[in-house]
Amino acid sequence: MKPTLPKGTRDFSPLEMSRRNYIFDTIRAVFRTYGYQQIETPAMENLSTLTGKYGDEGDKLIFKVLNSGEYLGGKIFNKTKENLLSFLDNQIEKSKKIAPLSLQDIWDNETEKSVLEVLKMHMQEVGISEKALRYDLTVPFARYVVMNRNDITFPFKRYQVQPVWRADRPQKGRYREFYQFDADVVGSPSLVYEAEFFQIFAEVFKRLGTSVTIKYNNRKVLNGITEAIGAQDKFVEVVTIIDKLDKIGVEKVNEELAVLGVTPSGIDKLQVLFTLQGGDKEKLEAIKTTVSSSEIGVKGVEELQAVLSYLEAANFDFSTIEFDPSLARGLSYYTGAIFEVKAHGVQIGSICGGGRYDDLTGLFGLPNVSGVGISFGVDRIYDVLNELNLFPETMADAAKVLVTNFGVDEEKFSFNLVTKLRAAGINADMYPTQAKLGKQFEYADKKKIPFVAVIGADEMANNVVNLKDMVSGVQEKYTVEELIGKLK
Repeated sequence: MKPTLPKGTRDFSPLEMSRRNYIFDTIRAVFRTYGYQQIETPAMENLSTLTGKYGDEGDKLIFKVLNSGEYLGGKIFNKTKENLLSFLDNQIEKSKKIAPLSLQDIWDNETEKSVLEVLKMHMQEVGISEKALRYDLTVPFARYVVMNRNDITFPFKRYQVQPVWRADRPQKGRYREFYQFDADVVGSPSLVYEAEFFQIFAEVFKRLGTSVTIKYNNRKVLNGITEAIGAQDKFVEVVTIIDKLDKIGVEKVNEELAVLGVTPSGIDKLQVLFTLQGGDKEKLEAIKTTVSSSEIGVKGVEELQAVLSYLEAANFDFSTIEFDPSLARGLSYYTGAIFEVKAHGVQIGSICGGGRYDDLTGLFGLPNVSGVGISFGVDRIYDVLNELNLFPETMADAAKVLVTNFGVDEEKFSFNLVTKLRAAGINADMYPTQAKLGKQFEYADKKKIPFVAVIGADEMANNVVNLKDMVSGVQEKYTVEELIGKLK
């Protein structure tokens, strides 16, 4: 059988891992500069930990894990239809829950597919699945905070880089298994942290050499907008339509709002969102007027104005950010500021996102703990850097020098040299077998090793090394001590 990978997953070659580590190391260095500390959480969480935290659409994308690999085969499909219904009834009774399980659907349709479709919706209730692969890093982090609250000093600043899984349809820039790189602060409502995240985004992409726009909004502003147009009972639907502005345009947005039942006067009030002029300060003032009848809307605008005042005091480059009143972000737990980062020069979705979630820990029994966080989409950032050819030619984890191997005596001399280079902190490799110089140069060239240390009989006799620069072609002789100084 020909080996294959599950759709939406990938292998990573040494070159790809070097490039990914370049991204990881860049983000990690910036997070540490701002005082964040690293944690990790398990790949699996209890299903009850994850469900209900991402909205209806998010819940559909959670990868559920069977209680054991043979559970369905041994417990479900080896039973007769009558025994299957009895088994499911017993499982529901054991769970002490009233599960809206459509047993009649199974009774009326004998196909395995119909059985699976019903069970998929009620896996936890019937005891088939009690665990799931994590959907993101934020909800597991909230669970971690609650479980470790007696050992945490608040405000607690953490960063985390681990894979997450989503049962999504794979396409360019969207995978079923991918890495996130998050930073969060919990235990403080201070808007200083929102300002810090603007700085972190800007610094990371400056170091990566990538031009981006950091879009931002506030969920309170969106609440104010729906109140101002008399549609607060349709908040989710209105926000979802507004969030499609970039994709479908103003006319289609207005049409969908009308179909939803928003009044013509309400739609008229919304037009200011689509025609904002001037800088972000002017845009915020215009929005403030629009939502003036909404206390929560005004509060959202004032929060954003406060964040901008911090950035102004720090001489932040405002050309990298853009207030976008149509920005909504999909996750249902955001309550305040929200962020989204778009890269210039590539056709790809957002590469970072985040926002404030003022009571996420309350879902786990620890109320009134404010939090705010951001997430870097490492896989999308990789695609951006790769498409724009922004990766360095030589990566920090690659070998810097290859030591040649020509004969029995030379091999021992070379092995001694490569040991000294490594002891001095220089990434070094040695050609493993005795071979012609051209073949060894070709090996170094293919692996993009910038220097080759050539050691023959003459070099051994004079206790020197002939170092070739593989880019310029220049060769110079050095003592071992001089060579270490040169390469370091």
